[in-house]
Amino acid sequence: MEYGGRFMILIINICREKLHYFEFVKPIEDLVENHITKHYKDISNKDIENTDKIIICGTSLKDNKFLGDVNKFEWIKDYNKPVLGICGGMQIISIIFGGEVKTKKEIGYYFEEFKGFLGLKGKKEIYHLHNNYVALPNEFSEFTNSKIPQAVKHNKKEIYGALFHPEVRNKEVILNFLKLN
Repeated sequence: MEYGGRFMILIINICREKLHYFEFVKPIEDLVENHITKHYKDISNKDIENTDKIIICGTSLKDNKFLGDVNKFEWIKDYNKPVLGICGGMQIISIIFGGEVKTKKEIGYYFEEFKGFLGLKGKKEIYHLHNNYVALPNEFSEFTNSKIPQAVKHNKKEIYGALFHPEVRNKEVILNFLKLN
């Protein structure tokens, strides 16, 4: 769907606490001109059908309630447009395709070596804020040399996952995602 030459983006908020919106969702909204933002519990089939791209935002360290509602995201398997999952969003995407959540806390800035992920190549400083990561399903490839998957893409679809937080550092990841057809 086009609005004034721009595509409509659905931004999905997975935060349980309302104040977490300002840290994990609002920075993404600030980068995306034409969007609607909805909490994952309020999304309808029409919302999904009427958007051209979807971004599933992350949330705070202690907010993992969304992991109990992963079945609400089964539609991702049939969605044939670009999807970007950030942190918890990447965990959701991976689980939907058969990945397994594992525990590993990472907080702060780290350097990772990227192999061409939405504009990131070479050694880049990224921001981590997570307690969990995922063992990748077979349909996904990893784009870092990290011990745990930090940047992934589905092998056949435009479905991306970033365990790190590009809304904090590396905003070009989000901007490059928005440029995808």
